[in-house]
Amino acid sequence: MDISSKDSHLIASTEEVIDLGQYWRVLMQHKWGILGFSIIITLLSSLVVFNITPIYKGTSTLLIESQQTNVVSIQEVYGIDGSSEYLLTQFEILKSRNLAKKVINKLDLINHPVYQPKVESESGPLQQYSPKALMLEYFPDILPSQVKSESDLNAARIEDLINSYLNSLKIEPIRKTQLVRISFESPDPKLAARIANEVANSYIEDNLAAKLELTVKATTWLNEQLKGQRVGLTNSEERLQQYREKEKIVGKDGGLGIAEREIDLVSEKLVDARRELLELRSLYDQIEKLGRKNANNLQLIPLILSHNLVQNLKDAVAQVELRRSEVAGRYGKKHPKMRAINAERARAYSNLNAQIISIASGLVNKYKVALEAVSSLENSLVNTKSDMQSLSAKEYKLRELQQDVDTKRALFDQFYTRFSETSATGDLKTANARITDRATPTLKPVKPNKKLIVALAFVVSFMFAVMVAFLLKALDNTINTSLDVETKLGELMLGLLPMLPAKKRQANSSYRQYVEEPHSGYSESLRTIRTGIILSSLDAPYKIISVTSTVPSEGKTSTSLGMAYTLSQVGSVLLIDADMRRPSVHSALDLDTHRFGLSNLVARTNSMEECIFNYQEGGFDVLPCGTIPPNPSELLSSQRFKDLLTGLSKIYDKIIIDTAPCQAVSDALVLAPLVDAYVYVVKADSTHTQHAKNGLKRIRQVNGNIAGVVLNQVNVKKAERYYGEDHSGYYDSYGYSYSGVKT
Repeated sequence: MDISSKDSHLIASTEEVIDLGQYWRVLMQHKWGILGFSIIITLLSSLVVFNITPIYKGTSTLLIESQQTNVVSIQEVYGIDGSSEYLLTQFEILKSRNLAKKVINKLDLINHPVYQPKVESESGPLQQYSPKALMLEYFPDILPSQVKSESDLNAARIEDLINSYLNSLKIEPIRKTQLVRISFESPDPKLAARIANEVANSYIEDNLAAKLELTVKATTWLNEQLKGQRVGLTNSEERLQQYREKEKIVGKDGGLGIAEREIDLVSEKLVDARRELLELRSLYDQIEKLGRKNANNLQLIPLILSHNLVQNLKDAVAQVELRRSEVAGRYGKKHPKMRAINAERARAYSNLNAQIISIASGLVNKYKVALEAVSSLENSLVNTKSDMQSLSAKEYKLRELQQDVDTKRALFDQFYTRFSETSATGDLKTANARITDRATPTLKPVKPNKKLIVALAFVVSFMFAVMVAFLLKALDNTINTSLDVETKLGELMLGLLPMLPAKKRQANSSYRQYVEEPHSGYSESLRTIRTGIILSSLDAPYKIISVTSTVPSEGKTSTSLGMAYTLSQVGSVLLIDADMRRPSVHSALDLDTHRFGLSNLVARTNSMEECIFNYQEGGFDVLPCGTIPPNPSELLSSQRFKDLLTGLSKIYDKIIIDTAPCQAVSDALVLAPLVDAYVYVVKADSTHTQHAKNGLKRIRQVNGNIAGVVLNQVNVKKAERYYGEDHSGYYDSYGYSYSGVKT
């Protein structure tokens, strides 16, 4: 049938609601077990809790100051600063075993009644009857190392008491403050407050004693060091003065500064001279190349050409040339004016050339002077460096001696200052902590919190029981409802058959339930299955139907009989018992006297009239198993059986074959090419899901057509109890009562 998208959405929504309600159904199914377990655990917890000795807490508040008011600054001696590491260190001191031992000895806790029973149980009269004591008494050679002296036993008692003390002590700093809470827990409220206060007092006293001891040690050590430092400083100063007098050193650095300044001055002049020499060398090379007397070539040198005198003379030559060109245009070569201008022109050129040669000669002389200056400066620099090396050796030794004097003087001054501070504060006793709130005995114990423990016991036991209930549900891998058939197996649900009450005279009451009580809920379920089979094959009606299951005893024979009863009302029906390994149809219908059947008919040893029995009470024919063959699979897969089944299908409207379980043997699988559909029977609350899925998978592997699944032996009473009142109408609509009889 086709299902619209709206209907599909509605079905999906319904399934989701059922899945959510499944948790509630699991709780309802195991509600009495969950409540019973929770109540028992709660009662046991109450008995234990009310027998626990109450514990009281005493709390005192201590202020640990990181900065103190001192006569002089001597924090370095005591190591006091405002860092968090300092406060953390003080917290650990409060929890130290040394401080714990002082508190225990001061309060004589080893003899206190609170701790006395524990000490006596370890070393009192009962110990002599312990297994270890008996072993030591009668077999001393076996455990020689276990024999302890009285001092060892006392030390062990102290250590155990310290461990018990530290387990009861809590140091809790208050955030963003210098306050710390000191808490102690004890069965005695007065003792708890007393120990909390004594821990603070002992810490303060211990801190003062440590400071005083440290001050005394520091003063003694500083005094000894100061004497040695004074002698060393005097010796260093004498060595320095003797060296100055021996080397005749004047000045702070022995004249090395003057030599350095002289080297700097000579070096600067040498650099300038060398730069000037490089510039003149280029001009000198050009002059030598062009010729010192060749004025025409020398005037090509840019420096000579740009000289002011050369420029003036060239201007004069240009003016003479201009006038000569004017005179030459008017007069001839021998004209007096022409001769005069020519003479003036010759003098101008002569002056220009003479000036150019003179400038070039000056540049050559300047180059030679610069060369001599560089040589002189280099010699002076070498001599100065030589003198400076000698001064450096003296200055190094002088600096070494001076550094030794300075170091010893600084160290002496530091020790002298520290010695003065320590001596001044020798009698100063200031504590770095003070008690802000003293502990007082309390009337209300801090533990055990009986109400909370009982409540937690109930909650934890209840949650544990719920987890166990869901675990049992998760481990239940059986098919119980139609929803399991559709979700776990993914198959069509043809119907369910309720579990029938056992009857004394009948081994299986389901064989004749339809005949004896045709209007019962069980009979109505068989009709529902019949309707499902018919409606699922309207276009191609199933003619040959095989009924199988996963394992034996799931009710496939009962289902086969029920289908034969209901289908015989709409046509002729033949019921074939093909389970040749454990046949049961003949015993179900009391056909024990009818010995011939399917195997005889296939073997053709008997006729059809001798093998087929008409069951008039049910209105259908029955072909029993007959003689059990040695190999049933070969018989069912033979051509004779196929021909027989083809002939019988022409005589009857419906043929129902009761076959063997498909998971145990392969008899049902060889019928896949011969039957039109399989009806798969699953026993409720018994068949494992994976086994059923494997059986269905085997049928599909041989191309078998599965019409649907019949859920057999459903416990209606349990199902109603599991689903609750909201789902009881599901069974009432089919007329089921707890006994499976229609009401």
